[in-house]
Amino acid sequence: MKDNKKNITRRKFIGKSALFTAGTVLASQSVIGAPSILKFYNKPNSFINGVQIGAITYSFRSMEDQSAEAVLKYIKDCGISAIELMGDPAEVFAGKPESTIDRRAFYGLMRAKRDGNLSADQEKEMEDMQAQIDSYNKVVAKWRSEVSMDKFKEFKKMYKEAGVSIYAFKPAAFGKGNTDAEIDFGMRAAKTLGANHVTLEHPSDDAHTLKLGKMASKHNIYVGYHGHEQQTPTFWDTALDQSKHNALNLDIGHYVAAGNSAPLEIIQNKHDRIKSMHIKDRQNKVNGRKNLAWGEGDTPISGALQLMRSNKYQFPATIEMEYEVPEGSDAVKEVAKCLEYCRKALS
Repeated sequence: MKDNKKNITRRKFIGKSALFTAGTVLASQSVIGAPSILKFYNKPNSFINGVQIGAITYSFRSMEDQSAEAVLKYIKDCGISAIELMGDPAEVFAGKPESTIDRRAFYGLMRAKRDGNLSADQEKEMEDMQAQIDSYNKVVAKWRSEVSMDKFKEFKKMYKEAGVSIYAFKPAAFGKGNTDAEIDFGMRAAKTLGANHVTLEHPSDDAHTLKLGKMASKHNIYVGYHGHEQQTPTFWDTALDQSKHNALNLDIGHYVAAGNSAPLEIIQNKHDRIKSMHIKDRQNKVNGRKNLAWGEGDTPISGALQLMRSNKYQFPATIEMEYEVPEGSDAVKEVAKCLEYCRKALS
């Protein structure tokens, strides 16, 4: 009996505290609703009029600290409540072996080679770095084949308690150069994190999409294939025919830049196979294809979001902040601006 009285007193206290915090203390207000108020207090909410707005954590790539805790703070600070998670924050949190390779320098050398501007010394440097990368990837592959899911469970719990859910996971584990054990790891980790699909760049290899579709079916998870300027209305058709677990990670900005003239049609025609859709504002092919601040390009972001709202499409729209961060700003502030753009479009 004493314990029951204590519980009643505690409920009254929680109820009064929650109402006071919300600034809505009313004499007739029941304390029964207080726990739900507390549940969402001080947590982000980017579910807007029936449309889940999310963000890919790649958007925060320019921020110095890429730890799990720092990335979570970036997400919360810009008001996002659901994400597509890149691999490193979770994998490093789980103990992924550290790399000493300067990948930015390597990518710079790759661009120089592609443009025909690579010197003999740079060619040798690139070969040495590639050998280091190959060696490191073997170490990571072994780690992935052996790692426990316990830290991924802990990662999910940390994010969930902060009000952030994970709907997609994108580790570099699903390519043609990855082992079956790595692919299996990536899908198991995705499910442990709470995601219903993994994402990767479309491999442009029918045998590989067939393989991924089969492996995904065993895990009861989906594979969302991302495209760039190779996207067309039929780009995903072979993969979709191969397996019901193959799906689209559509990018509406890249789709416009590719020269497709009716970007909203693919959303309507493929909506039942889209697991998530990236949104960014790019110019069309005629205007130069640049990635611009939202509202300055040719991508019908508002139209796409309103289509999702009107038709009650259930897949999330993922902010991918790819335009150049203005001087005096940072990625977190820019993602917050993108979210506000979405909010206005859906209001």
